[in-house]
Amino acid sequence: MFKMRAALPLIFCLFLSFFNEARAETAKRLTIAVIPKGTTHEFWKSVHAGAVQAARELEVDLIWKGPLKEDDRSAQINLVEDMLTRQVSGIVLAPLDDTALRGPVENAARSGSPVVIIDSDLKSDKYVSFVATDNYKGGFMGGEHLAKLIGGKGKVAVLRYAEGSASTAAREKGFIEAMKKFPGIELVSQNQYGGATTETAYQASENMLAPLRGAGGALGLQGVFCPNESTTFGMLRALQDGGAAGKVKFVGFDSSQKLVDALKGGQIHALVVQNPMKMGYLGVKTLVLHLRGKAQARRVDTGVTVVTAASLKDSKIRELLLPDLGKWLN
Repeated sequence: MFKMRAALPLIFCLFLSFFNEARAETAKRLTIAVIPKGTTHEFWKSVHAGAVQAARELEVDLIWKGPLKEDDRSAQINLVEDMLTRQVSGIVLAPLDDTALRGPVENAARSGSPVVIIDSDLKSDKYVSFVATDNYKGGFMGGEHLAKLIGGKGKVAVLRYAEGSASTAAREKGFIEAMKKFPGIELVSQNQYGGATTETAYQASENMLAPLRGAGGALGLQGVFCPNESTTFGMLRALQDGGAAGKVKFVGFDSSQKLVDALKGGQIHALVVQNPMKMGYLGVKTLVLHLRGKAQARRVDTGVTVVTAASLKDSKIRELLLPDLGKWLN
């Protein structure tokens, strides 16, 4: 009994030391908030999966939260402010607006929560790194491919996405610049916006196509380009409903099961595809390594590829188009 009592202080000290070490380790564990533009499109689900993969590998906690609609700037601003109140270690953000999110990002930097920007650029220099597709290049590649499909001549149109979205604006600019290389191509519509959902994109597509139809209903259009998933699907539905799907050469941007099915079926002729899983993964990894004191590149290009029905035979292309999200998003 005497020996047991004598050992108690030692046992208590060992326990206290272990407890303090565990508490210190917990305190050092990073919490990363990832705030996408939205949460419904397949693109963002892939970004989420990549972010989860990085968080598991790097042993950090992850908070994933974004607006329901990709035009709700106020909601995204509130989310950034909420994460600052929760004192997260840092934020990975895909800004809905290149100007409206500038203030919240600069507030985050001042408060000690560094920000990595993904997908869409921001008119600020107060972030750690920009991890994204070369969107101008993607749009330019899509334009060149569409020109090839129509033999370098004919009437084409582009359905834009939304004002203030830097990523899609760069794609649209790249596409329009590519069209200037071909004097035989006439750009008949370039000022209409599809908006944040497939429904608004469908209505905008209908409005854009209506005046291009002849007396017999035939569409006087040889090619069309759309800069993201929602505009591509909205345009696809409009072409299907008008009986023009497959007849008008169609290059879209991003992928989903429905878009891949349309590519296989010849109703879409090419998809310009990003690597959203890589974007989510590198967005989180870049921020974590920065927080751990390792210098990071100011700009990280996550790549872009033009996919056709023929290239679907490539297993790497199929994985890029339809990654196994269930492995990470159970």
